[in-house]
This record gives sequence, structure tokens and C-alpha cells, in this order.
Amino acid sequence: MSPRVFRFRSLMIHWLSFCAILFTALRGNTQTLQGKSSHTQSEGTKPGVDVLEQGNFAPLHGKRVGLITNQTGVDSQSRHTVDVLAHAEGVKLVALFSPEHGMAGRADAPVTNAADSATGLPIYSLYGETRRPTDAMLKGIDTLVFDVQDAGVRFYTYLTTMAYCMEEAAKHHIEFVVLDRPNPLGGEVIEGPMLDRVRLSFTGYFPMPVRYGMTIGELAKMFNAENKIGADLHVFAMVDWKRSKTYDQTGLKWIPPSPNLRTLNAAFLYPGIEILQSGGVSVGRGTDAPFELFGAPWIQAPDLTAELNRRAVPGVRFQTTLFTPDDGLYKGQYCHGVSIIITNRAELNSMRAGLEIAAALHRLYPQQFHLEKIVELLGSQATLERLERGDEPARIIAGWSEELEKFRGTRAKYLLYH
Repeated sequence: MSPRVFRFRSLMIHWLSFCAILFTALRGNTQTLQGKSSHTQSEGTKPGVDVLEQGNFAPLHGKRVGLITNQTGVDSQSRHTVDVLAHAEGVKLVALFSPEHGMAGRADAPVTNAADSATGLPIYSLYGETRRPTDAMLKGIDTLVFDVQDAGVRFYTYLTTMAYCMEEAAKHHIEFVVLDRPNPLGGEVIEGPMLDRVRLSFTGYFPMPVRYGMTIGELAKMFNAENKIGADLHVFAMVDWKRSKTYDQTGLKWIPPSPNLRTLNAAFLYPGIEILQSGGVSVGRGTDAPFELFGAPWIQAPDLTAELNRRAVPGVRFQTTLFTPDDGLYKGQYCHGVSIIITNRAELNSMRAGLEIAAALHRLYPQQFHLEKIVELLGSQATLERLERGDEPARIIAGWSEELEKFRGTRAKYLLYH
């Protein structure tokens, strides 16, 4: 790759960041690799790719590597992991794999295979004709490396893509390496009902809450053990990340992990607001503020806003708005809606907000809002039934405590950070 192309890719990563406003501990069959913090650069969290770099890529020497990544796969100096591994001495990067939204993270439709213009390597889409790497895609690969920023939410498909790749790696006796990254919502708060086992799918790989408070590396460890995948898994842990840190406290630049998660505020609202779309409201796709507003042509915004503010949802307030989405549900239609303003992030429970909005829509617009359909991402039939009966969202949430406590016990076995 020419220096000019390398510089161009780095400039593109910086541009994306600006537009967003923004070795060895063994545990079972899993290795967790950590490095010492380097303070020659800027202070702050160092993601797993930095730890790999600081170790001079030793675990990948002599390996033929397949890299699963997208636009979020960058080190703390904004160098793309593709470029980093392509230039790593002793490492042979042979193939690239992209999750939903593609390598650039801009597609909102199935993605086709392509070739990387800078390296000439094939880019195999894992959100197109197949959602798993095929035998042909994995031919000649010794190690799969996963470096993708997730959203901290159960129904975000990058989690399932990682798990499917781990399953295929185990079948083919291929080593699997996860370069860990922060949970953007932090690693402490757990929200939402547990996913019903009968609802396991591409948007729900494992029975866990909507917001699980784990990093992608911790999830890999849990999936590998609890689902008995049997992958030869190695997690490169971050340096200087604590469970209390949200993304804006890491010192890392925010790169939207998908087209509509443009801001950290949107990411915090996403777990509860996204479930509403299947019920028949726009959640802001095709606007300048996805997940920070919602609406539909049939809503009477002043009535709905008053109802929501009457409910005194902690951490947020609501105000009327008008918008015409240029994509997604109600594309090109004039929508009456509600903007969601975060007033106190520490008090915000996104799932509480989502349930309160769903309950208000069901009460005011029972014919237009299809409450039963939100179970698709909500993932809990019992929670849906309580909403249908008119139970208060605060009481519904309290009813999750026993199963969430059980999940905490399972989760505790795989945590890498304090």
C-alpha cells in the first residue's frame, strides 16, 4: 500500500469522527492478553488493538490472518486496523470480513462482497448471502481477528456476527482473537428483560438483558463457555478502562458504529427507543436525530407530549416536534412527534423510557400503534403481556430483578475489568 493511500484512509477515519461530533492470563480454554499502558501518546483508554501493537503483534507472527472489522476498527491514534495489520511485520493479512452496514458502516441494506481498494484484499460480507463465513471464505486462514465497536445492546447484530464467526472458527480449528473495546454505555448498568429462549435469532444470540454491561471481549468469553462453542479464543484486554467509564470518558474518538447511532446521546436512548419502530412509529431514521425523537402521521404531538411528561420519566423530558424522514418508516411523510431530551444521564433508564412511551402510545392510539409487535426486539412475552394489561412500567421493571440477578451471577465469571 502506498503512503498516499495510507494517509488517505487515516484522513477518512478522522473525517468520520469529526462528523459524529463526536500476554497472558489463562482462564479455561480462553486466554486474556493485557499490556502495560503507554503514556508517550495521549492519556486515556487503549483498546485491544493498541495492546496488540505494543506487543509487536507477536501472537500473529507467521499466521495467515482474516480480519473482521469495519470503520470502527481503529487504534487510539485513529489508524485503521486493516492498515495496522497490513503493515505488521511477520503478519500475513489475507482476507477481510464486514458485518452489517459494510466495511464503511454506511449501508442500510444487505451488503455484497467487494475488494478493498487499498490492499486489494477480498472483503467478504457477513450481512448478505450468508451471515456466517463459509468454508471457501476461511480456506487458508490460521487466525480470525475481530475488531468491531459494539453498542452495548442485545439486539445489535455485531454480537451475533462475532458469535457465528467463533462457531465457524471452532469447526475449522482456527484461532479466534478479539481486540476488546469499551462498552459505550459503561460496564455497570443492566437493563431490560431477559430474552426468551424461544426468541433466539440474529438480533438475539444469547439469553441476556437488552443492556448487559459487558465489553465485546467479555461477551466472547461468555458465549464461548456458556454456549460450549469451544473456540480457541484469545481476548486482548484494554488498558485503562474501568466499568464505570462511558465512551465519552475514555479519551477515544466517537465513530458511529452504524449509520443512525451518530451521537452518544442516541446510543444511550437506543435500547428503549428502537423497540418502538416495529409497533408502527418512526424512531428518527432518515432525520438528523435518530433515536432522539419519534413520531408518526397519526400522532397528536401535544397530547402525547403532555402524557409523557405527566409520567415523569427519570432522566428525560419530552417536547413536541415535526419532521419528515427521508428514509425508513414513513419516508417522505410529514410526522407529528416527540423529541427526547436527556436531562440526567445517570438517572436515565432507557428501557423504562421505552416502556413508558409504548404504554402511552397504546393508551392513546390503540388502533394505530401495534403494541404486540414490539416483542420482536423487547424479547420477552411476559413483559409484553404486562404492558397489554396496563401494568405500570416501573412495576414491570421491578419484576425483572430476580432474573437479572441470576444473569449477574453468570456474567461475573467472564468480567475482565473492575
